[in-house]
Amino acid sequence: MTLQELEHQILALLPTEKAAIIQSLTQTINIGAKGISKTSGVCGGEACIAGTRIAVWLLVEARRLGITEAQLLQDYPHISAADLVNAWVYADAYSEEIEAAIRANEVA
Repeated sequence: MTLQELEHQILALLPTEKAAIIQSLTQTINIGAKGISKTSGVCGGEACIAGTRIAVWLLVEARRLGITEAQLLQDYPHISAADLVNAWVYADAYSEEIEAAIRANEVA
């Protein structure tokens, strides 16, 4: 199978299937992923993509509003698909924290 054929097949998948592939690939190579960090005084101490001011809750909220991962990567060119996977994993693991941050920022 050529890379072009593989790309065609991947593009035909459902969004959830594409995300699963990205997650699987990220776990095997994890190149370029910055991880998630919380730094006092940066974004109110919220969980962010390490080395950035991009909060995990912001990415989760954007996804809920229908912004695709491709659009997020275009809007934030200094993060990678691996960073998004890390954000999703963190959000799943700490869902109460992320929900509280979303609620707090809706009021702000």
